[in-house]
Amino acid sequence: MKALAFFGAFNPPTVAHLNLAEFALRQTGREQVILVPSKSVYIRDEQGKDFAYSDGQRLRMLQTAAQTRPWMAVTGWEMAQPRQPRTYETLCHLRAEGIQAALLLGSDKLPELEHGWQYVEKITKEFGIVCMSRGGDECRRMIQEDDYLRSLAPYITVLDTPEATKGVSSTAVRRRVAEMKRLQTEIAAMVPGEILPLLQNEEEQP
Repeated sequence: MKALAFFGAFNPPTVAHLNLAEFALRQTGREQVILVPSKSVYIRDEQGKDFAYSDGQRLRMLQTAAQTRPWMAVTGWEMAQPRQPRTYETLCHLRAEGIQAALLLGSDKLPELEHGWQYVEKITKEFGIVCMSRGGDECRRMIQEDDYLRSLAPYITVLDTPEATKGVSSTAVRRRVAEMKRLQTEIAAMVPGEILPLLQNEEEQP
C-alpha cells in the first residue's frame, strides 16, 4: 500500500490536521494517510509544551475521527515504544508492515531538517517527503534559497494548501479549552448548583 505518514503531537487533533491530511491524500493519489502521534513525555520534555493530553486521550481522539474517514488510519506504535522513535525508524516499521509511506509534513519543519532531524537523507531517498506550504511560507523559495534543502529537492513534493486551514492550531485549541474551563468554574461559583444545568439549556420553555 502507498500511503502518507503524518507525524505530530496532535495535542489535540484539529480540523486543520484532518483537512490538510485529506487534501494531501487527494493531491498525491495515495491510498491512505496514517497519523502517527508522538509520546506525551516527548511532547513535554523534548518539545517543551506546557501541557500534553495523555497518550491514551490523543489516540482515542484520532481513532474517533478515523471512524468517519475511510481514508484515515492511526497507529499507536510510537506511543508503545520505551523511547520516542526517530521518524526513519517508524517509516521502516511501516514498510515492514507492507506500507510504503512518504513523510507528510508542514513547511514550518523544513528549516529543522538539517540540524534537528536524524537520517534525513535516508528518509528522503527511501520514502520521499510531501511538504505542505503553511502559514504564508513560500515553500519553493525556502528550498531554493537553502543549499541543504536544495540538495533534497528532487525528493520533495510541494503542495500549496488551502487558505482555510491557515491560522488553526492545537495551541489555540488548548488555550480556548483552558478559557472555557475557567469560565465554567467562575459561573459555577456564582449560581446555585441546581440552576446551572438550566443555564446551559438555551431553549426557552413555554
